[in-house]
Amino acid sequence: MADRRYTKTHEWVTVDGKTVTVGITDYAQSQLGDVVFLELPSPGRTLGVRESFGVVESVKAASDLYSPVAGKVSAVNEKLSAKPELVNSDPYGDGWIMKLELTGELPPDLLDEAEYKKVTEAGAH
Repeated sequence: MADRRYTKTHEWVTVDGKTVTVGITDYAQSQLGDVVFLELPSPGRTLGVRESFGVVESVKAASDLYSPVAGKVSAVNEKLSAKPELVNSDPYGDGWIMKLELTGELPPDLLDEAEYKKVTEAGAH
């Protein structure tokens, strides 16, 4: 399994060569509650680091999603259109949101699991 990295805005990434998979963390989905809809980017779209690429809506709130890395969207998780609750039930597996072809390097501010845990324990949003 690829090493998972995290952002302070509660997205996660795994890297396999130049392909980066992006989703939201278990902490984020638990704070949102039941996810009812996701607005996903179009394949082919180019994103910058921390650029908003979509929205996740739950019974509690709607939150923007931010790209942890710069890249070109190569795939979106089509399953989420019919089953957005996959983000709740399996945020690190079937609930992934998009795949990007990495352009450039990984940002140095991505957190490892221990660092991310400190963010969530502090109650940061």
